[in-house]
Formats: sequence, C-alpha cells, structure tokens
Amino acid sequence: MNQAKIGIIGGSGLYKMEALQDIEEVRVETPFGDPSDAIVLGTLDGTRVAFLARHGRNHHLLPSELPFRANIYAMKHLGVDYLISASAVGSLKEAVKPIDLVVPDQFIDRTKDRVATFFGDGIVAHIGFGDPVCPQLASVLAEAADSIDLGEASVHRGGTYICMEGPAFSTKAESELYRSWGATIIGMTNLTEAKLAREAEIAYATLALVTDYDCWHSDHDSVTVEMVIQNLHCNAENAQKVIRDAVRRLSENPFVSEAHSALKFAVITPLDKVPAETKEKLKLLLAKYLV
Repeated sequence: MNQAKIGIIGGSGLYKMEALQDIEEVRVETPFGDPSDAIVLGTLDGTRVAFLARHGRNHHLLPSELPFRANIYAMKHLGVDYLISASAVGSLKEAVKPIDLVVPDQFIDRTKDRVATFFGDGIVAHIGFGDPVCPQLASVLAEAADSIDLGEASVHRGGTYICMEGPAFSTKAESELYRSWGATIIGMTNLTEAKLAREAEIAYATLALVTDYDCWHSDHDSVTVEMVIQNLHCNAENAQKVIRDAVRRLSENPFVSEAHSALKFAVITPLDKVPAETKEKLKLLLAKYLV
C-alpha cells in the first residue's frame, strides 16, 4: 500500500486539496471502525501526502459523530509522521478577525461525549500533553503562512483553542467565560485529534481558519451558518496555499519531534500482561515497544 509521511485533515470548507496530483483513494480498515471518508493519497509538488476530509467530503458528520480514533489510526497505518489539521474556528479576541489564520499552541477541553484515547481494555497509558501541539510543526505552519500573500488576512502565532462539544454554537455567557480565560479561538474538533495523534506518536499542529467572532462581539451579529460559509470560502484558498508551502518545507527539512516517541515512558501496564486481543488491536501503535 502507498505510504505518506505527511497527513492533512481538512475541516469545514476544505474538502480536498486542489493541487494534488497522481491521486489514489484508499479505504483503510481499522480496529476502531471506518474513517470519515476514503483517504486521498496524492502528490503535492513532488511530495506524497495523505488527505482526509474530517466531516466527509459531503460534510455529513457532526463533530460528536467523528470517528476520531479511526481517522488517526488510518493516518498512522499509512505511515504519517506529521499531521497538519485545518479547522474552522470562531474568534474570542478583537485582534483576531474573521478570515485571519491562527496556529494555536494550547487547548482547553470542553467536550463530554467523546473517546479521546486508544487505550483501555487491559492497558493503561498516560501521555505527556503539557504542550499539546508539536512546536516544530507549528513553526513550519506559521513560517509558511508568513511567507505567503494572504490578502487582508493576518497570521497569529500561538494562542489557546477552546474545544467545545457542539453542534450548537456558544451562548453569550459561555463565550464571555472563555474570553475571561484568555482563550483565543473556539472550535469543535481539534483537541480530540491532538490527543490521539500524540498517542499514535504523530507530530500534530493546527491551522485554524477564523470564520466569525463567535457571539460575544457587541457589534457583531450572532453566528449564523450563512456567515460561516461565506468566510469559509475566503479561508479555503489561503489554507491551501499555506498547507502547500508547509508541505514543501517539511519535505525539504524533516525533523524528529518529541511526539515521535511519546509512548516510550507512557505505558504503565507491563506489555506481557496486556490481553492478547488488546495487544493485537494496538499492535500498530506499540510495534516498536513489543520487540
């Protein structure tokens, strides 16, 4: 099966990479069910990448319905070491305006209905997650964004992404609460991906695409789907430019991330005590520690 070192997960508005060539669609079977859609393997300026539409190419999956474990497992199965995740978000700060781009370095978890670990069923692991984003990969994304003409959009390095359950947008009280915490942006997907990518020893970073001011802004209408979609179209072109340049940079200067050995001291259960069925299910993640 074809392999790719760089994976891309496209969020709302980014359902495909226009510049991909030599495309092949792959359906990956995982112990955690089917991914959101077929993964598209293709060549981006000479570099092989794997692309997945997070919500499906027809956007038929709610944030809470996303098969997060299957998506990340499938990327791991295809050999992905670096995962770039594009995501539509709302802004919680005046200075971060709609159509801007943010490369966050922190998350706050406000989800409640999701499984955010591969472990359990007889094996316990506690990954380090103090720095939930790979700083090297985040730098690659930010440098790529800074090097490109993005029109009226600005690039913001760092910031905190609030990950809420959804699918409804925030109440004004919630939005003001998150602002009081110093959060920068709000979305519904990326923290769960980041946790699972860390467990899968994949370097992960988010390219957040601002569509609106959430509902806190006194001079801004409450968030509507129409508003979000209008800005999504503006964001999609910039996102593709940034990701394309980031892939080039990664291809020319690959690096070793701390994420690539995240499980080295994380697994608490002696591997010879793990049930055979569980060990088989997680063999892809544990392979280098089972020898």
